[in-house]
Amino acid sequence: MDDVDSVQAQIARTMLVSGDWTTARIDGVIYLEKAPFIYWTMAGSYKIFGVHDWAARLPVALSTIALCLVGAAFGMWAFGKRAGFYAGLCLATCVGLWLFTRIQIPDVMLTCTIALALWAFLRALDEDETNPRLWAAVLAASLGLGLLLKSLIGLVFPIAAGVIYLLVTRQLFLRRTWRRLHPLSGALIALAIAAPWHVLAAIRNPPLFAWTLHSGPGEYHGFVWGYFINEQLLRFLNRRFPHDYNTVPRVWFWLFHLIWLFPWSVYLPGVAKLSFKPEDRAGRTRLLALCWLGFVLIFFTFSTTQEYYSMPAYPAFALLIGSAMAMGGDWIRRGTRVLSAIAAVAAIAIIAILVHVHGLPTPGDISQALSRHPKAYTLSLGHMQDLTLDSFAYLRLPLAVAGVAFLIGAIGCLLTTGQRSFVVAAVMMVVFFHAARLAMVVFDPYLSSRPLARELLTEPPGQLITEGHYYPFSSVFFYTDRQGLLYSNRRVNLDYGSGAPNAPHVFIDDAEFKRLWLSPDREYFLAFQADLPRYEQLVGAGALHTLMTSGGKALITNHELANPTQTSLSLPAATNRVIQ
Repeated sequence: MDDVDSVQAQIARTMLVSGDWTTARIDGVIYLEKAPFIYWTMAGSYKIFGVHDWAARLPVALSTIALCLVGAAFGMWAFGKRAGFYAGLCLATCVGLWLFTRIQIPDVMLTCTIALALWAFLRALDEDETNPRLWAAVLAASLGLGLLLKSLIGLVFPIAAGVIYLLVTRQLFLRRTWRRLHPLSGALIALAIAAPWHVLAAIRNPPLFAWTLHSGPGEYHGFVWGYFINEQLLRFLNRRFPHDYNTVPRVWFWLFHLIWLFPWSVYLPGVAKLSFKPEDRAGRTRLLALCWLGFVLIFFTFSTTQEYYSMPAYPAFALLIGSAMAMGGDWIRRGTRVLSAIAAVAAIAIIAILVHVHGLPTPGDISQALSRHPKAYTLSLGHMQDLTLDSFAYLRLPLAVAGVAFLIGAIGCLLTTGQRSFVVAAVMMVVFFHAARLAMVVFDPYLSSRPLARELLTEPPGQLITEGHYYPFSSVFFYTDRQGLLYSNRRVNLDYGSGAPNAPHVFIDDAEFKRLWLSPDREYFLAFQADLPRYEQLVGAGALHTLMTSGGKALITNHELANPTQTSLSLPAATNRVIQ
């Protein structure tokens, strides 16, 4: 897809080709905002399998599986096989984990390292553990890896959860605690993993220090300031520049967890009946899970936050819900009935939508029926606001499959209880996820520019120019493996790096675009169809020759081709291979 998926994939390819595994680059501009481990895993996948879009997604997919296995193993160790299985099932089939792993972000990797770190923390402290030093080393290694995935967050979350737990259980100042955790050797392990990249990045991207908290356009102060001060401290305080992000309202941030944890969130009331006394392994794990999720949620309550930021708390929720499901009781039975009612209402709503869109024409692709809300795109799910009732006419098959899923859940959860109802809920979600995958295929022309990239590869050589700040057409850069000029006054994520010494000149304004477009050289321009009247006024309608349109976007050239073939594509043929 356009936006972060293709950006991450192309950064990884640039690292692999250039041999510079220290400094990420986008369109030649240094990019110092994010930790590198996700790029390294993607580049490693390319090295093994070749540069493909599916190879770029493989590390996140494998990390998702690993997280579910770690969650299940943690639960089995703490509560027994059944509760552990339920904890893994909650993670594997909840809406949030499926939804937010469609995006190429390292959060699922981070969540896995946090879950492993806190499991290792409890095992190192457990009196029955025969090898606490090994688990202390696993804890330290997980912290070091977390630093390479999401920087200080990879340290803050597990350490804060552990410290709160030790305070509550009155173990923080006991010598025995620190003898079993081995903090000095652990710090050396974490530093051995994380320090080399940080040191190299600081040396290769000077200056080393800048004593300022002011963040503004054109200001460049090197890696240390950009990575730690601007991207983390000032972002937490909502003072980072560029302000290319938004925040979910606090109340919705908390309430959305009922959706992200669905269908298992219906069993959350059952958690209140559990024992959190640290008298046995189960009680200690529940107490740690409470400290864990409590700190993550409260932390983001006072910070800027996206919908997926609380993913590191999902394993804690899963452990508590899985434990409650294994315990059973009235609240669990009531939760199953509530789930049956929710699924029934969803099925009825889907049937009503299908009736409404029956017979509606579906010309072109789904972009024809969508609205645009650019201001909402600073949230990860901002494109959901683009949906209109008529757009569901393009989603008849996904809607029908989703309707079947909810009918399975409604009827199955009404007729069954206990373990059988949990199986029904899991089956419902598997079918629903398949429906969501079918919907994403329909959205592909709108969310990706892959069809335009294919067309561009068939055209004569020429300079590529894109409307916007790289991200809106990033899949073209990935599938064609080329750099281009960015016709935008809003630099967004590239703003900081564009101020670095010797930064390439990639941003152009109206005057430069007009000069290039009216020159004898071949130019290609990627733009949104809705914006074409503006460019017609700038260079003249006769200078814009459309080669292809897809998903509300257009590929245009400045000189008519000898054999022009204007194409309008409604849906790209499926491909899993990068065009080369």
